[in-house]
Amino acid sequence: MAETNNLRIVDDAASLFHAAAEDFTNRVEFTLKSSDRFTVALSGGSTPKGLFSLLASSYRERLPWNKIFFFWGDERHVPPDRSESNYRMANEALLSKVPIPASNIFRVRAEDPDANRAAAQYEQTLRDFFHPAAGSFPQFDLILLGMGPDGHCASLFPGSAALQEKSRLVVANWVDKFKTFRITFTVPLINQAKAVEFLVGGADKSAALYEVLEGGGSTDQFPSKMIHPVKGQLMWLVDKAAAASLARKSA
Repeated sequence: MAETNNLRIVDDAASLFHAAAEDFTNRVEFTLKSSDRFTVALSGGSTPKGLFSLLASSYRERLPWNKIFFFWGDERHVPPDRSESNYRMANEALLSKVPIPASNIFRVRAEDPDANRAAAQYEQTLRDFFHPAAGSFPQFDLILLGMGPDGHCASLFPGSAALQEKSRLVVANWVDKFKTFRITFTVPLINQAKAVEFLVGGADKSAALYEVLEGGGSTDQFPSKMIHPVKGQLMWLVDKAAAASLARKSA
């Protein structure tokens, strides 16, 4: 399937959460018609948290949790009990509230003081699960991404070294603005997904969203511009506040 770049604009944050939950549920149901599992990489941030909370409540009975396998597209270099942890947020909002087998959850071991070792270990986790052919990348059914006001996604920040990575699946990326490492999927891994969905809400994302979708800024300045699935779908689900600067309308 060639890349389909779909833009969908909804009214507000609540509408964004509901639309994302419907998209997620429909994609799971569609995938499981021809597969015995659904693989998803989660993101951190306030918008995914709203989605996770909704999935754990209104959609709890609709989803076959034992067939969904959860990974993380990026993680802060902190233990899982820290408030900054993406795993902790997802666990508190979703995973601890639904009947998911522990064997279906693959978190980054970010408590390792060596961020590069934690990244290498997570890459091996992906290889052991997906068993990709030599020289190829795993293919997720869905990778969820947010976007920061600076145009970053996952932990692929403007000007950071990870933007140049071509062969690794997961790297420890030094983020100078925070003076810390972040563990992140690489661009080539994200671009192998069957579907990538950006969830973007808030007026503070408006300028960056314009640059990513319509502007002339470079990929080094706005890393989200680098996301173009090779054979999958690219979907943008955004609220009106985030879309305020766009000339383009929803597909």
